[in-house]
Amino acid sequence: MTTPRYVLARRPGMQLDDFAKRCALHPDMVRRLVALGLVACQQDARGDLRFEPSALLTVGRIQRLRTGLGLNYAAIGLVLDLLDHIEELESDSRRRRASRWTSTS
Repeated sequence: MTTPRYVLARRPGMQLDDFAKRCALHPDMVRRLVALGLVACQQDARGDLRFEPSALLTVGRIQRLRTGLGLNYAAIGLVLDLLDHIEELESDSRRRRASRWTSTS
């Protein structure tokens, strides 16, 4: 007789098949995006890919850039990096403006 096994904690992130289904992509396409460095993921001890929910937003951006602008995947990587950099700069600018506004009171 075998003793039952209980899961003590769920592994974080979504499995590849669940993630691909939510993105409406084939799992092989998701693997390709990971291999190109466009989508971040973790690999568990068994070698399975696990994705954070925020990666869904990244895939959405990739799909919009690909269909809307017709960019290839190398260009998409560059555009994503530039968009992230712009977002950081805008965030820093907003923080500086907010701190000036609150410090002059």
